Amino acid sequence: MDTALQGTGEPTYRDAVEADVPALVALIESAYRGDASRAGWTTEADILDGRRTDAEGVRAVISAPGSRLLTVERDGGIVACCQLEHRGDATYFGMFAVRPGLQGGGLGRRVLAEAERRARAEWGVREMHMTVISVREELIAWYERRGYRRTGRMTPFPYGDERFGLPRRDDLRFELLVKDLGDLG
Repeated sequence: MDTALQGTGEPTYRDAVEADVPALVALIESAYRGDASRAGWTTEADILDGRRTDAEGVRAVISAPGSRLLTVERDGGIVACCQLEHRGDATYFGMFAVRPGLQGGGLGRRVLAEAERRARAEWGVREMHMTVISVREELIAWYERRGYRRTGRMTPFPYGDERFGLPRRDDLRFELLVKDLGDLG
């Protein structure tokens, strides 16, 4: 059993609902921004200040057609989440967050595998797409170990749009990572 799950209940998966919005915003913020995020390894605190998301952004993912925010609970609390958005022959994977104190114990790997399984089973897609800030080498390497490949396709970071955070450096951009889902069955 994964270290992060020893002695506790198994995680359960469900689509987020409106009542989850405050807890999901808090989870996503804690995983990426501010001092609390430094307890995990996915922090962006060294490259971005400001917010990672807000209630409006989470609601948009929950309510958009062809989109869901997969919510992961354990022992009655939300411990992880990820966005899945059906985009033609692919699913976009984003807004991935694991509670900082649980990072590094295998929970994220399990959530990613479940997201890939659901994308293939529910939408019949053959690829999972995501964008990652290109300077996040450790995070990109984690995804590469799970079968994602760097495409070299970059999009600019939205400097000046505080909804994406306040950059602490001027070389940020997003790289598209892709995984062939094949026949996950």
